[in-house]
Amino acid sequence: MSLFWRLFLLNTAVLIAGAALLLWGPATVSTPFFVTEALILAAGLAAMLLVNAVLLGAGLAPLRRLARAMRAIDPLRPGSRPEVTGSGEVADLIRTFNTMLDRLEAERATSSAVALSAQEAERHRIAQELHDEVGQTLTAVLLELKRVADDSPDSVATALHHVQEITRGSLEEIRRIARRLRPGVLEELGLVSALKALTTEVLPHSGLTARCHVDNDLPDLGGAVELVLYRVAQEGLTNTVRHARATRLDLSLLRGPTAVELYVRDNGRGIGDAAEGAGIRGMRERALLIGAELTLGPRPGGGTEVRLHVPTATKAPAHV
Repeated sequence: MSLFWRLFLLNTAVLIAGAALLLWGPATVSTPFFVTEALILAAGLAAMLLVNAVLLGAGLAPLRRLARAMRAIDPLRPGSRPEVTGSGEVADLIRTFNTMLDRLEAERATSSAVALSAQEAERHRIAQELHDEVGQTLTAVLLELKRVADDSPDSVATALHHVQEITRGSLEEIRRIARRLRPGVLEELGLVSALKALTTEVLPHSGLTARCHVDNDLPDLGGAVELVLYRVAQEGLTNTVRHARATRLDLSLLRGPTAVELYVRDNGRGIGDAAEGAGIRGMRERALLIGAELTLGPRPGGGTEVRLHVPTATKAPAHV
């Protein structure tokens, strides 16, 4: 039965019951009416309205619950579904909404995988160009500066040596940027070495005391999962360096019975009420691709904790 007919029949039943009470009840209405008759009519009307409100509230309660669930849905935290309650059109509406969420989450996962794959390919291309083009050009400049400095008077050679040091520093910075864009150590030496190198790279630039602990008996995670773990760790470290004002940072990758867990912890000022930026949203997008769960919040004793829970049975898209 449709919602319209249920509400219509409920209202009809209430009005018929009220009319029956007036017809067969002991109360009568005369003209002009008496105060007692007016009070009886008012009480009857109030009773009908109350019963009508209770019945309508019970009939529409599933719709209110659905509205609250729709407002609470977060696309970056999938899996939450409103419970199918009620009957008829209300239950059909909730089931349709859940089906729509399933379809949207599947489409979002597919499109995110394609977008992140394209992003990784672009990072690889830019890193390659920085290494091959800019890096080689600066290397040639360094060699030419050395040749000119060797044939110049001491006063000029001193200035040229200073320019050499500036150029050499720029070359190292470009190589560092290229390594961040394309984690070659991840491809060549594996996840453990890549995470340790990432932690070591933080030290000269931030003044942080960084520690990295990785379990030795990690399962075979696959290239896509390892890349997500590396990128989440990289973004967590970057956020700590840029925003946390921390003095200590701990990065851990631990093996559990059914999952591996990545932790990035610091003793900084915490995230407070700050809105999530593009970096955190990117971490959540990557976590969704491999069926992982990302949580970010304050840690006991102060600071921030980033936790990525990756079920070991997860099969990640090969093209992440």
